[in-house]
Amino acid sequence: MSAQLSADWEKVYAHPIYFTETFVDPERNRGTCYRAANWTPLGLTKGRGKNDHTNRQNRSLKLLFGYPLVRDFRRRLCTVDSRAAHAPEETP
Repeated sequence: MSAQLSADWEKVYAHPIYFTETFVDPERNRGTCYRAANWTPLGLTKGRGKNDHTNRQNRSLKLLFGYPLVRDFRRRLCTVDSRAAHAPEETP
């Protein structure tokens, strides 16, 4: 399913994605399905929400999980030249 995500995204927005993330509310779930599917636990949010104006926690903390969609996602995400970022991974 994650492999299809980048292809679908590229059809709509004309660029691929290389890394995806999701949030889990630990008060309701432990993220077991994400852990079993090899998603990486990245830590906890600060509980401030996307429209934070007070810089204080106003929501429950969420677990953040990430999953790379390509092997060299770091190189692609850190490349300044977008054409180089979309280039295929070099093989030795």
